[in-house]
Amino acid sequence: MQREAGERTDRSATWERYTAVPLTVMSVVFLGVYAAPILHTGLPQVWRDACAVTSVVIWLLFWGDMLVRLKLATDRRRFLRTHLFDLVVLVLPMLRPLRAVRLIMVVLTISRRTEVWARGRLAVYVATTTVLLVLVSALAVLDAERSGSDANIASFGDALWWATVTITTVGYGDHYPVTTMGRFVALGLMIGGIGLIGFVTGSLATWIVERVSASSEQPSAATSADVAALRAEIAALRQHIETAAPNGFATEPEGRAPAPRTSP
Repeated sequence: MQREAGERTDRSATWERYTAVPLTVMSVVFLGVYAAPILHTGLPQVWRDACAVTSVVIWLLFWGDMLVRLKLATDRRRFLRTHLFDLVVLVLPMLRPLRAVRLIMVVLTISRRTEVWARGRLAVYVATTTVLLVLVSALAVLDAERSGSDANIASFGDALWWATVTITTVGYGDHYPVTTMGRFVALGLMIGGIGLIGFVTGSLATWIVERVSASSEQPSAATSADVAALRAEIAALRQHIETAAPNGFATEPEGRAPAPRTSP
């Protein structure tokens, strides 16, 4: 039993290793074919159809990866329990109004690989995830808001500005979603952005505190050295005074007369 579990674990690790780069590339391609019809409204129908077919094929490959990992898992119930969000993200976009949810899988896939490649460098991981989240949210909200009659997010520039203002919790209010799907995108961006911006803010505060502490420690070290040198000089002077006689003659060992000092 343990041997079989070990073999499954090895096969699962091998699968993860060999599919890491292809899944990341497919995520980037999926993001591209999703963004192309949104950014280029005058795209010919043949290219729109090609983008739609490509997105469906990549989505099926995502499903295949999930099923293979489920089959190779040593504890399938635990796998489903820990990957429930991934499964929901894969199921929901089957409905046309929720197709923007597919971008969450793209974010999860790219972020997972970035976390592995940038292990020990959290700043790289957080920066990549933040930029990706802003870009994906801008595309999703623009896709949703174009169907609204009174929408005020009409271009990718407006959507990118809205996403940046929202994730930084500034909230100018000059652009905001009015459709139901656009508000769901905003909700996801707010929830995801709070954690990321909180981490960035905490890291920046820690860096500032460390810099201030390092700069304040340097004068302290110099002062300690000066005090030590001054103590040594005082000790030498005290020893010299103790060995000198009050009448100006140096003290000699007992039984010998002190030698008079010669005048200069």
